[in-house]
Amino acid sequence: MKYYIIAGEASGDLHGSNLMRALLAQDPDAVIRFWGGDAMAAVGGTMVRHIRDLAYMGIVEVALHARTVLGNISLCKKDILAFHPDVIIYIDYPGFNLKIAKFAHKHGFKNVHYISPQLWAWKKGRLKSMRRDLDKLCYILPFEQDFYARNHFPQATYVGHPLLDAVAKYQPGAPIDHPEGKKIIALLPGSRRMELNTTMPSMIRLAKDHPQHHFVIAGMKLLGEKYYQPWLKGINNVSVVYNRTYDLLSCAYAAVVCSGTATLETALFNVPQVVCYRANPISATIARILIGDNIKYISLVNLIVDKPVVKELVQEDFTYDNLQHNFRDITDNDNVRDEIKKGYSEMCQILGHAGASAATANEIKNIIEQ
Repeated sequence: MKYYIIAGEASGDLHGSNLMRALLAQDPDAVIRFWGGDAMAAVGGTMVRHIRDLAYMGIVEVALHARTVLGNISLCKKDILAFHPDVIIYIDYPGFNLKIAKFAHKHGFKNVHYISPQLWAWKKGRLKSMRRDLDKLCYILPFEQDFYARNHFPQATYVGHPLLDAVAKYQPGAPIDHPEGKKIIALLPGSRRMELNTTMPSMIRLAKDHPQHHFVIAGMKLLGEKYYQPWLKGINNVSVVYNRTYDLLSCAYAAVVCSGTATLETALFNVPQVVCYRANPISATIARILIGDNIKYISLVNLIVDKPVVKELVQEDFTYDNLQHNFRDITDNDNVRDEIKKGYSEMCQILGHAGASAATANEIKNIIEQ
């Protein structure tokens, strides 16, 4: 069979790589063409576009790169027609993927969307077009089941969370280098340059104020090593490792994390964390208007458990004083650390077991055979 897979971000690249392995396990002769990153490329297939050229987030940021986005959409449509896959698989990245799904549906292709857009938070208006254009929607968060049942979406299926697959397959690498006697603090500043620009200044200041710890940045080679190096000048208790987030989390005492998939990864490694995020003010204002009171949290940990397991510092609450205070809580207060880990345990019970990649591959097989 011929599979066309579109992932537009680092997390989608990770989940796409595990899905590709699951597809190849049930279809060894599979021909795969994809938009993704290094993790997917390591599995095989043919890459059309790398995620480094795709990861724009926020209303303003997308508008600023409109020409590039439109060019990628045009390229993708032409490439699909030329490849003529048996199925197209969309991994998250809804702003781009749902436009392609509409086009593909009109041309008679089978569409499977893996990892649902956060319709329960905003853009509920997408439901109508998704019902029309998608043959299957595989969602990964337990609480989404009620949402899709209430909104009459019969082709939506819960497959479990793919991060459970990724963590279950993790094999420890070389130890993280750090001075003996110092605890490792993981800094996960995000996967986009915009996120690094807003999170790194406070993270580095935190390291300067806490020389008793060694702070390690989870860097991403796709952003370029030279992008991280300036942050290390003049400070000797901060280092960076590239593409080794799980090695870092496996030995971290605590973490400061930019909101996103990394919050759940940190929780699955049982590391107490403070979550922070600051978007472009215009994008944030528009998002607040659209979301309204639909959601109470931004971190996956709190969303899944539906209570404040970890502290979230968002927009105007993301100040250095607030970060400093909450950082001391997760490093020096055993009661706070214990409560966070208790919340993590509850989260894991809700999520269940690994197997999302295999379950999704099976759903894709059924769609092709229909």
